Amino acid sequence: MSVFLAIEGADGAGKATASAAVADLLRANGKRAAVVSFPRYGDTIGGHMLGELLSGRLPRGATPESAAVLYALDRFESRAHVGDVAAANDVVVFDRYVASNMAYQAAKVGSDEADRLMRWILALETGAFGLRPPDLSVYLDTPPARALDQILQKRRRSYTDRALDENEADARLQLAVRTAYRSMVARSIAGRWITVATMAGDAMRTPAAIAEEIVAAIS
Repeated sequence: MSVFLAIEGADGAGKATASAAVADLLRANGKRAAVVSFPRYGDTIGGHMLGELLSGRLPRGATPESAAVLYALDRFESRAHVGDVAAANDVVVFDRYVASNMAYQAAKVGSDEADRLMRWILALETGAFGLRPPDLSVYLDTPPARALDQILQKRRRSYTDRALDENEADARLQLAVRTAYRSMVARSIAGRWITVATMAGDAMRTPAAIAEEIVAAIS
């Protein structure tokens, strides 16, 4: 059975870069590895609707619960795709997975509701929708100011022409997302976690160094 590795973190944390670097290192070590990125904006109904939501094109916002269902639906519709990738590889590296949904929706409610909402989402995705939990989740800890710089350097996204989508533009939300992730790590919610710092002093660590730490944790 393939290993499910989830790379998690707030917007701009460096998830896509780290995911690609981890897959490259695994392949260099003789393992078959592939990256699956969520949301899959152009491939699922849930992903398409999330693109509309994040771009601000919907006539109204979404409650945390309704947004959670869209994110979960995107993965539910992707089960066959993930299954095919898993069958062909030793390690599937997810650029965002179930915990991302939990962190972002929990960040939108009060602390007294956050735990309940996270566990509801976990039950929805891994219970009702039958998604396989990750074997290891990695929280990329990137300071907010550096994360914003990295967001602004992103290439044009398929779902929006804006420099910042609805989530990225909300600085308060981004801080709350980091708090939610740290809570999950501390309490091992949704399985085993490690935290990987993406900076050493004032400089970003290289993708290769970050990948080496993550791959060592898999081993």
